[in-house]
Amino acid sequence: MAWQHRGKYSIAGIGETEYSRNSGRTTRSMAVESVKKAMDDAGLGKDDASWGWLSYQGRGSTTGPDVAHDLGIRLDFYMDCYGGGSSTEALVGLAMGAIESGMCDAVIINRSMNGFTETRTGGTGHAAPVWGNANGSHTGFHAAIYGQGTPLQNFALTFARHMYEFGTTNEQLAHVKVAHSKHASNNPKAYYKTRLTVEDIVNSRYIVKPFHLLDCCVETDNSTAIIITTAERARSLKPPLTTILGVNGRTAKYAADYHWCYGPVNRVAGEYGAKILWDNAGVGPQDVDLTGAYDAFTATAMLQLESFGFCKIGEGGDYISNGTIELGGARPNNTSGGHLCEGYTHGMNMVIENVRQLRRLVDDYCPDWKSGKHSYDYSEGHCRAVKDAEISANLGWAQPATASGMVMTNRI
Repeated sequence: MAWQHRGKYSIAGIGETEYSRNSGRTTRSMAVESVKKAMDDAGLGKDDASWGWLSYQGRGSTTGPDVAHDLGIRLDFYMDCYGGGSSTEALVGLAMGAIESGMCDAVIINRSMNGFTETRTGGTGHAAPVWGNANGSHTGFHAAIYGQGTPLQNFALTFARHMYEFGTTNEQLAHVKVAHSKHASNNPKAYYKTRLTVEDIVNSRYIVKPFHLLDCCVETDNSTAIIITTAERARSLKPPLTTILGVNGRTAKYAADYHWCYGPVNRVAGEYGAKILWDNAGVGPQDVDLTGAYDAFTATAMLQLESFGFCKIGEGGDYISNGTIELGGARPNNTSGGHLCEGYTHGMNMVIENVRQLRRLVDDYCPDWKSGKHSYDYSEGHCRAVKDAEISANLGWAQPATASGMVMTNRI
């Protein structure tokens, strides 16, 4: 039976600020800019909708009502969730539910963060996160007992087991960063635009074995926003129509804290989320033209692509190193450069990128991209548009035990 919401909702507006390492601004100021850009992109004014708002709070972000006030928007619905990775796709699903239930007719989703100058995920910065606390949270136990105070220390267990069990190598993994650096070299907005080689990655210093420095994402200051509304309404708005075929949101393993206690250490939650996502979307991995797999680290992208069925479990090393994920390959991944090279946004920029790809309006170095004209020359400083792309998949990650996904299309 077809999922009743398939093709019923659309991402009608997208907006983002500069990806920088010294914004010199508050997260509130950046949020206003990105949301206003998303509203302008959609062609919606402050009085043109019954507005809802969903955002990630914490890590220095500003809550929805404060930013809405600065934009002159009165909210009929809002909710600020705690979290980062894997939130975006889940919030899209919640936005659809809010509209479906009649609480509003358009929802802004925003994430604003000074992720370099204030709160750095690795535990440093002006407003460093506190890993231990008194409420029994797994972060406190991980840091105090097992020395897993940062995401990379936690994720290393999963990939190290993958290497042991399937023979995956650091050289294979490096191809994720190589591909994304090529894509970023064709993205004027990307923070890192330099093309890298496998040797560059594996010769960079270790951070947490088996991960090197260049296996890690870039930390940036930025704000991003998207607007969800019905496809029926979006047809009358400015941008080309992009509809949502299916979502799954924050699917979890049995234990989100000690995930290695249930099933193989290298199993990630995408194995559970995949069935939900593809059943809802009515398509499968073989139908997807491009992916946006969360790349906080090179391994997170590979593990998601495996778990959501783009290759068999254990074959991720071959999949990421045989050219499939590069522009010009069968299924390019993170064509903006993603978290590894463009900027770190907790998944929002990869959704924005796939919307642009489906609209045929990718902001690369092609002189006529605003008219939808692209050269498909993927050499440095040129094009990053995926030719004839019709279906995209975004794969969200917070940790090995949590996953989300979304499939979009321009067919409907």
